[in-house]
Amino acid sequence: MSLKIAVQMDPIERINIRGDSTFALLLEAQRRKHTIAYYTPDRLALTGTKLVAAVQPLSVLDKEGEHFALGAATRTDLSTFDVILLRQDPPFDLAYVTTTHLLERIHPKTLVVNDPHSVRNAPEKLFVMEFSDLMPPTLITRDLTEIKAFRAEHGDIVMKPLYGRGGEAVFRLAQEDLNFGSLFDLFTATFREAWVVQKFLPAVKHGDKRIILVDGEFGGAVNRVPAPDDLRSNMVRGGTPKETDLTPREREICARLAKPLRERGLIFVGIDVIDGFLTEINVTSPTGIRAIKGLGGPDVAAMIWDVIEAKRR
Repeated sequence: MSLKIAVQMDPIERINIRGDSTFALLLEAQRRKHTIAYYTPDRLALTGTKLVAAVQPLSVLDKEGEHFALGAATRTDLSTFDVILLRQDPPFDLAYVTTTHLLERIHPKTLVVNDPHSVRNAPEKLFVMEFSDLMPPTLITRDLTEIKAFRAEHGDIVMKPLYGRGGEAVFRLAQEDLNFGSLFDLFTATFREAWVVQKFLPAVKHGDKRIILVDGEFGGAVNRVPAPDDLRSNMVRGGTPKETDLTPREREICARLAKPLRERGLIFVGIDVIDGFLTEINVTSPTGIRAIKGLGGPDVAAMIWDVIEAKRR
């Protein structure tokens, strides 16, 4: 089976190929002899009912500094592709939301992975609240009175922006931390939307587990252990990937999510679990599959393409 694929992503020259899941998907697509084209979100154009972009033929090589080659750009009707990989990174802002509205016009005739409607309606830190019984105590607000009451009840807390990414602006506040007022003022001035306030989980020092679900089924996992001097376990923030297995509790979490993810067309999802508590459901541009394979785990990229190919038959 040979598919005509386009990937919508951030500039390919900027990616770190050793940790980039999009690059792993492109390598596997090329290995399977699929035809790959590339474009960045700013090239999208809706003219009447037709969605077009200036796309370039793409080939990839697993070699730093020489990891891609592009052909000449051609204005192309995106509905002529079999599959579009929606793989641009957050921030999940109005530009990202607009992208989902545009791609929704050609999906599912052209299979967009992940479903743009569901990406728009399942922000990582909000969608997860549908499974609040699996989570640590969590509050979504920008109201000072609500945050003070939450802090009084739960003690040490974590505050982070609702639409943040990669561990940006994640703060731990101890119960008596005198920086609380200043941090509240900073968040109020910086973020127009609500933010996330969550009970601090001390076990995060042992790792924040990234679990990949492929069409709702467990694909692989990596435990991301934060540096000794940092709260954040994200690998882009210095977290160290470690081999891991799933606990019974984590398998229960995966089982609970399987049907809702499949129903929403969310084929490639990364969930975050700390000490048996679900903290995020990442649907925009999940990472982790290169780390999983590098630690001797399964080839999640191959699993994803198996599912995509089955849906295109």
